[in-house]
Amino acid sequence: MAAYLIRRAIMLVGTLLVSSFVVFAGLWAAPGNPLATLSGGRSLPPEAVAVLVERYRLDDPFFVQYANWLANAVRGDLGMSITLRQDVSDLIASRAGTTLSLIVYAALIVLVVGIAFGLLAALRPGFFDSLVVVCTAMVVAVPPFVAAIVLIGIFAVTLRWLPALGNGAGFWDSIRHLTLPAFALAASATAAVARVTRTSVREQMGREHVQTAISRGIPYATVVRRHALRNAAVPIATLAGMTVASMIALSAVVERAFGLNGLGAYLVTSALSKDFSVVQGIALVLVTAFVLVNTLVDVGAAMLDPRIKLGGRS
Repeated sequence: MAAYLIRRAIMLVGTLLVSSFVVFAGLWAAPGNPLATLSGGRSLPPEAVAVLVERYRLDDPFFVQYANWLANAVRGDLGMSITLRQDVSDLIASRAGTTLSLIVYAALIVLVVGIAFGLLAALRPGFFDSLVVVCTAMVVAVPPFVAAIVLIGIFAVTLRWLPALGNGAGFWDSIRHLTLPAFALAASATAAVARVTRTSVREQMGREHVQTAISRGIPYATVVRRHALRNAAVPIATLAGMTVASMIALSAVVERAFGLNGLGAYLVTSALSKDFSVVQGIALVLVTAFVLVNTLVDVGAAMLDPRIKLGGRS
């Protein structure tokens, strides 16, 4: 396991380096001129242009700019916002809590609801199983922005049970405001996890060792927990981790739909205003979180099934 973790750590660092290069190169090659944003579209005298170029080091070669940006990012310095003239790290920190709360809330929905319905469908063949299959087949094809519109129309406009816009004030009010966005973000992933859980558990229940344990009189709940669910945990955990990681990117759509002051919505706003430093900083944070979650999923799968790390060694 130690050797496996070392390999995964090296791969993690390499992936983060490549990702940071892609983020910086993509913004560097994007159309638009930072000077035009800094000047507000007005013509500036050459002296003022020279000051701005020197302050933001816009005349440095590409690789020099990337090296300086990466070195500062490692120290936590993501630059200065062009439009707000504030530190990018502070702007990200003030909005990261909303995005983190939304993703954690949605992840809990995916894990609890998805695994519960998938497990019940696998263990209760018949009407309930058919109902879960039909419902998950429909929900898994619904993108988050469509789910957001449907949930707002039903629970916020028609029934008026939950608010549709804003972050809320206080813990419980924030939970109420995040409920509809979390369900919109988690709907498709929950259906996918439920289907994989149903298939994996049903496959394990048909294995010979499980049927032998049942014939020996071992309690049914113990057989399901120790033999079926434990062996089915690897594909379930892998898919659940991948869906949670994908929600990091999809959160931007949901935050915009519900008016949340999170990183995703701020990323869209900064891209529209050509605030390159903020876009680079948020993109780097989101990519880093995505890579870290996927690495944790791989490590968790190796801990659940030692054959994974042994297979990688061979």
